[in-house]
Amino acid sequence: MSVASMTGFARQETSGAYGTLVCELRSVNHRFLDLSLRLPDSCRALEPELRQLVAAQLRRGKVDCTVSHRAPSGSQVRLRVDEVALEQLLHVSGSIVQRLPSQARLDVIDLLRWPGVLAEDPTLGELLGAALRALFAATVADLQRARQREGERLAATIVERCDALAALVAQTAQRVPEIQQRARARLQERLAELGAELNHERIEQEVVLMLQRLDVAEELDRLEGHISEARRVLGSPEAAGRRLDFLLQEFNREANTLSSKSQDLETTRGAVEMKVLIEQMREQVQNIE
Repeated sequence: MSVASMTGFARQETSGAYGTLVCELRSVNHRFLDLSLRLPDSCRALEPELRQLVAAQLRRGKVDCTVSHRAPSGSQVRLRVDEVALEQLLHVSGSIVQRLPSQARLDVIDLLRWPGVLAEDPTLGELLGAALRALFAATVADLQRARQREGERLAATIVERCDALAALVAQTAQRVPEIQQRARARLQERLAELGAELNHERIEQEVVLMLQRLDVAEELDRLEGHISEARRVLGSPEAAGRRLDFLLQEFNREANTLSSKSQDLETTRGAVEMKVLIEQMREQVQNIE
């Protein structure tokens, strides 16, 4: 079965010259794909790319993603001086020194603190970006596997409920002739108690109408068809959640009609058991992608 759940968790971590990256993904059920990304400032530029990656892999679910970045220790940080920015700053500083010679004092530390003069090696940013892309892809793949495992468990549970439901449908179908015969016998007994001359043709018409009102063959046939379709959907490579959700509405409609037509205690009990199974299936389906 290829059914996937919308519930899952994955965590991946990687380290290198760029520092340490940790990515965590959590997902729960949702009607659509709803992605929440929490990224450190050092990785913010990659957000659109990461969103596209998730959208290409997942169809539904509320997905929360948290990425944390711990910069390398000071001994590992490679700094460089932006020569262009420094030349510009020295040129401006020289002009000020000429105008205010008595107050001008050029401090090296102040120069290095000036925005843009001292920066990390740009190759670190490239390394960080490449590492985050690989880490994020691996975490999404891990999340998919977790959702797949949970989906297979849910699918197996739903198949069990389908089997139990099919058994109840078969039991009810076997009892239909007996139920109709008993209903006909009860009607004839009541008419006999009246002790009057009755139109037998009219009586037969009333019997036919009564049996039509009690006939549940159509509902049972529909239930069998819905069970077959549910099994087919569970074995299909396509997303199953929405289709199964619609099918369960049809399941419930037929079970309610069966219950309302029932004039037999066993059939009523069977219809109630069917509705319990359908509700259990509905709860499981709510979490299928």
